[in-house]
Amino acid sequence: MLMEKFAKPAVGAIIEKKIDGEKFILVQERRKENGGKENGMLEIPAGKIREYENIFEALRREVKEETGLIITRIDGEESSTQSNVNGNQVISFQPYCVTQNLSGAYSLILNTFICEADGVLAESTDETQNIRWEKADLIRDILKANPESFFLMHVNALKKYFELL
Repeated sequence: MLMEKFAKPAVGAIIEKKIDGEKFILVQERRKENGGKENGMLEIPAGKIREYENIFEALRREVKEETGLIITRIDGEESSTQSNVNGNQVISFQPYCVTQNLSGAYSLILNTFICEADGVLAESTDETQNIRWEKADLIRDILKANPESFFLMHVNALKKYFELL
């Protein structure tokens, strides 16, 4: 009998910051064990949601693990609803963008949110390096000219963010 395989739920953060009236976005370079050709690609903080983990807590955890930052605002969190249904806690939420990988190495469904965060950036982590605030205009220009330099799961959300779709 064939074993069914399922897409894994994940969460990602487009983290914004204004410095002297100019918008910056947090980016990092991918560095995973056995990451292959995707290592070195630009990405936003993201990761898988643990079983029964609240999606917003998962986002806070992943951002902290990958960047050292503490999320201070997640767009959409305030309008999420939680209910107790027959003894089960359920949550409904509206992410900024949902991306599903339909082929290739990762069968993921990524819920991307727009956020703000505070704290001191880590220099690198077990999964990332060169974590930095980059001018939003520069990220948009790189995305337009060379979308393949970004990790595939972040391209559509970033294109939506920069109105390039």
